[in-house]
Amino acid sequence: MQNFKMKFFLLLVTLTACAATPQDLTGKMFTFPQQTNSAHVRLTTSRQDFSAVTVCHRSFTDLKRDHILFSMSTLSFSNDFLIFWDNTNKEIEPHIRDRKVEYGGRDYKLNMWHSICFTWDSGSGLVQMWFDGQPSVRKFIISGTNITGPSIIILGQEQDSHGGGFDIKQSFIGMMSDVHMWNYILSPCEIQKYVDELSFTPGNVLNWGALEFQIRDRVLIENKQMTCQ
Repeated sequence: MQNFKMKFFLLLVTLTACAATPQDLTGKMFTFPQQTNSAHVRLTTSRQDFSAVTVCHRSFTDLKRDHILFSMSTLSFSNDFLIFWDNTNKEIEPHIRDRKVEYGGRDYKLNMWHSICFTWDSGSGLVQMWFDGQPSVRKFIISGTNITGPSIIILGQEQDSHGGGFDIKQSFIGMMSDVHMWNYILSPCEIQKYVDELSFTPGNVLNWGALEFQIRDRVLIENKQMTCQ
C-alpha cells in the first residue's frame, strides 16, 4: 500500500510538472470540436497587476449564436478582461472590470480565420479593437483602476464565476491559434505584423511560442489548417 501511494504521488508530481512546462505551439491550434459546458483550455500567468493590456488571437468558427473568444477572471470581477461575440446584435464586445462597450459593423464571416486584437489602457480608460488589421474607433470603458489579483484565463468557455460558471450556450466551437497577451499597448505597426504573421514582439504575459496551459475535457492540439492559395 505504501509503495502504491508513493507511485501515485510521483505520478501527480510528473503530471503537474508537465502542465507547468511551457510549450511551443507555433503552427498549432486548439480545436474545440463540440458544444459542452466543460471543455476549455486554462492559460497560466504569474502576473497580477495590469495597468494596460493587449490581447491578440486568431479564431475560426461556424457558430450562429453568442460565443466567447477570451475570458480573464479575477476574484474581484468575473469579466475582468473578456472578448465576446453577441450574435443577436452582430457585435464584438470587450468587457473590462465587468463593464462593456460594443463594436458592430464588422464582417465576422463564418468558416474563415479572423485575427482579433484588443487594447486597453487604465490611464485613459480607452479600449480599441483591431479586426483583421483594421482599427476601430477608440471608446471609453473604465479608467483609474488596474486589473489586479490572481487571474484565471480561459479559452473555450465564459466565466460567470472565478474559474467556473460555464454556460453551454456561450461555449466556443471551432479552432483558435496564436494567442498572445501583453501588459502594455502594442503599437499599430506591431499589431499589423501580428495580423500579417510576420516577425513581431511575442506576448510577455501569454506567448503562443512558450505557452503554459492545461486542457480540460475534449480539446485537441492539431496542426494549424490554412486555406491553400
